[in-house]
Amino acid sequence: MIWRLKQAPAPTARGKGRLKVQAIWSGLPEWLPLPTGGLIPAVIQDAASGMVLMLVEINQEALSRIAATGRVHYYHPAKRKVVAKGESSGHFQDVVEVRLACGGNQLILKVRPAGGACELGYQSCFFRKFSPDGWEIADPKVFDPEAVYPEIAFSH
Repeated sequence: MIWRLKQAPAPTARGKGRLKVQAIWSGLPEWLPLPTGGLIPAVIQDAASGMVLMLVEINQEALSRIAATGRVHYYHPAKRKVVAKGESSGHFQDVVEVRLACGGNQLILKVRPAGGACELGYQSCFFRKFSPDGWEIADPKVFDPEAVYPEIAFSH
């Protein structure tokens, strides 16, 4: 199943002829109900380049926030809460398309990023690649993480 920006679903009987969606993504939580406390993995992908930016987990609260704002929100395990991508850095990600895997248990969120996705300063969290010599940095940094995230002690 695919949801695209500016593409509304057909009217439903329950909506009495009105569109189920009033905002771009408002129907998303209803169309993808998750069990209480349930998480679903979501690949965050740059809609223009196709680059995979992040892999996150989304719960029902995150889906509701995506629906309300049109921006990526996800469950942050270290913080034990739902966060907006970019709430600290300003590197928000506007959702332009949502795809659901055939098993209904994985998502792809295609986004328009407003900066790098990785807290270490890279466009993608997947900036390392394996080579015959081991792991190497495959992409250049796009921002200074110490300037963007001064509260994080960078040791990795």
